[in-house]
Amino acid sequence: MIHKTFLFDFRDLNLTVEQIERAMGYPEGESHEPIYDIAARVMKEAEAICDLKAEYRIFENITFDPTNKKVTIGEVTFDIGKIIFGQIRKADSLALFTCTAGKGIGENSRRAMKESDLLEGYIYDVIGSEAVEAAADLMQNELEVEMSMEGRKITNRFSPGYCGWDVSQQHRLFSLLPGNFCGIKLTDSALMDPVKSISGIIGLGPDVRRMPYTCSLCDMKDCIYRRKG
Repeated sequence: MIHKTFLFDFRDLNLTVEQIERAMGYPEGESHEPIYDIAARVMKEAEAICDLKAEYRIFENITFDPTNKKVTIGEVTFDIGKIIFGQIRKADSLALFTCTAGKGIGENSRRAMKESDLLEGYIYDVIGSEAVEAAADLMQNELEVEMSMEGRKITNRFSPGYCGWDVSQQHRLFSLLPGNFCGIKLTDSALMDPVKSISGIIGLGPDVRRMPYTCSLCDMKDCIYRRKG
């Protein structure tokens, strides 16, 4: 079983203030100057407090149930739904991954909001979300390079809570990973701590492919991958 860990520096992410503004909903060049200035300052502070880490573990003992759109890894079955099933059904193995930006940025966001600085708290929150997704992109790119050396490919990554995959199955995903994997813990309601963390699944094999996110097939309007698409 292959298990790999990545530690990233915030500067590796190449995030820009303009990217944060877009994530906040501002078209390029249309935010107010104070917002740009606050975002630039918070971005600098985030560089010092983000603790970026990603891990994946590859499983080869997998079976697919095309009738019920489920996949089983070992003895754990996931009801992933038709969208994700369609993307990974040709995989010969699966990578389960987690990625986190650490506790600091979420704590700063909550502190700012508690002190009634809602804008700064929101910007911290947005930067945390963008940072963890960017770190996951780097992890996924590394996985893609490794697979290509074996003549294999990867799919997009998919997380519980998206594309019809119920977030409660996060517990099943974590049951296949070692304790404290990536330093993340789950609450009873399947939320991750640190809050700026993601987890999910990536299909691997010679007959799969990574492609633009099929957002037209999904009715989740506020999904971060819709912006990627």
